[in-house]
Amino acid sequence: MSGPMNDGVGEAAAAPIAHCYRHPTRETGVRCVRCDRPICPDCMRPASVGFQCPDDVRLGQVGRTQPRTVVGARIGSGAPVVTWSIVGINVLVYLASAIGSPGGLNNPTQSQLFTHWQLFPYAVHHNHEYWRLLTSAFLHVSLLHIAVNMLALWIIGPYLERLLGPARYTGLYLLSALGGSVAVYLFGAQLQGVAGASGAIFGLFAAALIFVRELGLDPRSLIMTLVLNFIFTFAVADISRLGHVGGFLTGAAAAFAIGGLPKHRGKLPNNVQAALLLLLLGVLIVGVAWRTATFPALIN
Repeated sequence: MSGPMNDGVGEAAAAPIAHCYRHPTRETGVRCVRCDRPICPDCMRPASVGFQCPDDVRLGQVGRTQPRTVVGARIGSGAPVVTWSIVGINVLVYLASAIGSPGGLNNPTQSQLFTHWQLFPYAVHHNHEYWRLLTSAFLHVSLLHIAVNMLALWIIGPYLERLLGPARYTGLYLLSALGGSVAVYLFGAQLQGVAGASGAIFGLFAAALIFVRELGLDPRSLIMTLVLNFIFTFAVADISRLGHVGGFLTGAAAAFAIGGLPKHRGKLPNNVQAALLLLLLGVLIVGVAWRTATFPALIN
């Protein structure tokens, strides 16, 4: 018996030692559980059982399908950073306006910042101050005004940001804000100043209504909220009805551009969505250009 045992030990000792397939000078006794190639400690990637080589791990990541929302945004658990940022910008602009205004926090409309940022159709045309079409959406005339708008944004914003992703959500917000201002510029009084984020907020509610229905959720509470807001819009004086309606219609158009018409919803590639949003922006720009070209002379 001693003879065969000694022969076996000799054969085991003579077996070739494996070397890492990526580092040929390194000896190893571990192999990739997928491809069976030898791997050294630097190349070992933990798997559910054993280790994998870097190449197989990379191939697995490429082939993995990342979960996405109905409009193609990546599903994540991140905080609604864009919503928080928009709220923060509005608050900072309000404070800056209040500091420069004799009325302080109660009436920031007398500051230089407010004067140069509010939407004033006559100044947009005659002084070519087109920035007012967007900057006016970050101004508010009172504490109640900014509180109501930011509360609405705080409620509806995170839902849409998670559904659409940061880029689409930012585009929706800015286009809605611009759409409300363009409506005022097209059809509003020349010498009437307008300010507020309400147009953008109405655009977000329009988009939320479209996507809530798409997801099969009950839209009745959202519809009731919109009805009450529109009643308030048309029943109370000193509210920009054009801004609210313009923002609502632009938000709805942007939502269709992102999500597609009913039979194509959720199937539009990202580049098609971007192209449609740019087309919507182009329509707004054309509207501004047309109004500028046909702006009536001021009647004293």
